[in-house]
Amino acid sequence: MAELAELEARIAALEDIEAIKRLKYKYLRCLDTKQWDEMATTFAPDATTDYSDGELRFSGRDAIIRFLKDSALAGPSAMVGVHHVHHPEIELTSATTAKGTWALYNYLLHKSAHTGLRICAYYHDEYVKSAGHWLIKSTGYRRIFEESWDRKDTPSLKIVKA
Repeated sequence: MAELAELEARIAALEDIEAIKRLKYKYLRCLDTKQWDEMATTFAPDATTDYSDGELRFSGRDAIIRFLKDSALAGPSAMVGVHHVHHPEIELTSATTAKGTWALYNYLLHKSAHTGLRICAYYHDEYVKSAGHWLIKSTGYRRIFEESWDRKDTPSLKIVKA
């Protein structure tokens, strides 16, 4: 019977890791598509953020969502972009906690300012399992590099749809 219990525990751990991956992907999809109410469901009520090497710190789900709604990612002159994460390193630290590191590639266009921004970084996250669901307890990233450019420098560069 010990073998069966061990297999059940290993399967449960794999299911938890997969659920955390799906949570992170949902967080990024909501960020890119500006679905703030759905994004709020990815955070624990007391979540914290530490974006841009600690330059942007917020405490509490409501404060985080308010910042994102009011940031350059929202509004009529908003940046549009895509956040890709990969190479997840997820460690279950207990039955209800985990931590993860993700490689981030972020490409942003600021249409009205005619600029572009590329960020390569690593997210460092903590997760908590509440009522059977994984939530982001803390998230933030440390940049490897950030690159910006004036899109007017390349006259042939056009945004076809955004």
